[in-house]
Amino acid sequence: MNDDIKALEAATQLYLDGLYEGDVEKLASVFHPTSALTQSQGGELKVVPREQWFEAVRNRTSPKESGLERGDHVLAIDLVGPSMALVKVKCQMPPRYFTDLLSFLKVDGKWVVAQKVFMTETGK
Repeated sequence: MNDDIKALEAATQLYLDGLYEGDVEKLASVFHPTSALTQSQGGELKVVPREQWFEAVRNRTSPKESGLERGDHVLAIDLVGPSMALVKVKCQMPPRYFTDLLSFLKVDGKWVVAQKVFMTETGK
């Protein structure tokens, strides 16, 4: 179990690094090819496939390039079972602040994000 927590911590850090740096390769190493991002936007469910999100990341200036302060941290890691975990993180791209729930599954011995559910707050 301890090895799983360490692997989840490492995958989550890679995710946070990829977000801050705008590094799609790092993000792709953590997100399963079939994964998607889901949020409630304007009272409606919005689902964005991984590749569409990656394209947006490629085409925006990263927080690091913008000189934005890094303010991400892991709030919780819940190892639900031997092949499922939920990781809750906070991250920021001021004026937007995000809370992400990363649903991890262990696939072929590797922890990968199967789904990201998130919310955005602005102007803290």
